[in-house]
Amino acid sequence: MDIISQLQEQVNLIANLAFNTIGTLQRDAPPNRLSPNYPEPPAHPTEDAANFAEQPKQMSAALVKAAKQFDALVAALPISEGGEEAQLKRIAELQAENDAVGLELQRQLEAAEKELNLVQELFGQASDNCLNMKKPE
Repeated sequence: MDIISQLQEQVNLIANLAFNTIGTLQRDAPPNRLSPNYPEPPAHPTEDAANFAEQPKQMSAALVKAAKQFDALVAALPISEGGEEAQLKRIAELQAENDAVGLELQRQLEAAEKELNLVQELFGQASDNCLNMKKPE
């Protein structure tokens, strides 16, 4: 897989981890009293208080690990050489090469179409000749 695809996968992983982490924290966090004017919120039943205390640490560690992997992938990207002018020149060269290859491909396509038409014509003539043959007496 190329580096850009790896970066895209890593961004997706980070987004997924962040989404799941925030959702889990919202779901499992104990209720908190917002103001003295509000009544005390009901107790939140937690099955495993130790697991709740450990889960955010594990999720944040996974997020940090994914972010570090993303940074490592970014660091592995090739450094652009020569600035914007060199990049524009390279793009122009690649475009010219692409145009030349496109023209060659078009020529080959036209030649193949001519050959196909010739083969179809010959096949039609051969079929007509076979159908027009008389049975021996």
